[in-house]
Amino acid sequence: MVFVVILLGAPGAGKGTQAERLAQRSSLPHVSTGDLFRANLSEGTELGKTAKTYMEAGNLVPDEIVLGMLFDRVAQPDCHEGYLLDGFPRTLPQAEAFDSKLDAGTNLVVFNLAVSDATIVKRAAGRLLCKACGNIQHAEFSPPKKDGVCDRCGGELHQRADDRPEVVRERLSVYHAETAPLVRHYENKGVLVSIDGERAPDEVFQDLDSRLEEHCQEGGPEARV
Repeated sequence: MVFVVILLGAPGAGKGTQAERLAQRSSLPHVSTGDLFRANLSEGTELGKTAKTYMEAGNLVPDEIVLGMLFDRVAQPDCHEGYLLDGFPRTLPQAEAFDSKLDAGTNLVVFNLAVSDATIVKRAAGRLLCKACGNIQHAEFSPPKKDGVCDRCGGELHQRADDRPEVVRERLSVYHAETAPLVRHYENKGVLVSIDGERAPDEVFQDLDSRLEEHCQEGGPEARV
């Protein structure tokens, strides 16, 4: 039986951070659509070349290409027993297409990280990225020991343009229009588990890990670790 975990949540809800930790804890491969795009583009695959033509024209990459990249990846041997998805699906048509391609009997669980817009804007406004090593710190939650200087490598910290409040609010608007409907979709399928994402990252992870443990015992893989 294939075990598939999907993490939903608004941009800035903490999906990436929690996905990495949950993948390590569960031994499931962490499959990120962002990573898939970068890999296909850098390796010059046929799917990557096709996606590049759309991106260079300023157009969205069609769902069939995104799905092609995804299913190429999850067909690899390390995903035969299951995988964890971060950043996919983003729209209802993507979710429906993904559902149609899943093997019968796939054990699917969808975690939704519920975080208010106000909290997400606040988190993004304080996020600091190191130009040298990519380390992420936060002005309030993990402030640098020295203003503007990365604790890890001493590089310069800066705020990304897409972390400005007005940009974050626009991204949230798109999320509510295109991605939020997935919550109802998976709720109707009986596979949705809502997680309070307003808490500290460690508390959120402990809840996710506990819920995943419960799900595994009810029908997931015999061993997660």
